[in-house]
Amino acid sequence: MSSNVDPLNEKEIEAYEAKRDLAADLLQAVKEMKAGEGCVVWPPALAARQETGLSQAQFAQLLGVSVRTLQGWEQGRKQPSGAARTLLAIARRNPKVLRDVAEDLRSHNR
Repeated sequence: MSSNVDPLNEKEIEAYEAKRDLAADLLQAVKEMKAGEGCVVWPPALAARQETGLSQAQFAQLLGVSVRTLQGWEQGRKQPSGAARTLLAIARRNPKVLRDVAEDLRSHNR
């Protein structure tokens, strides 16, 4: 997932942190959570797998990766390769396609 925005340099980070009111930020976040205004952002791999309804083992097998690799993606510790990112995007946009492929593979292996 790339961005067209350049990352902040050290001076910009220090300037931001110097002006930041962390206590106010935390209080605002708690208020938003209590009001149900917060949202959970899932890593793309986890969101894609959940859309398909497949288990980690099934989804990993379908993508041709180990369960451990999938877990790394889902936990944000690792980033998928270009080809895997493409499959994850397909799974998010049309989970039925991946469910159908998974079912075809199960039927073929019987």
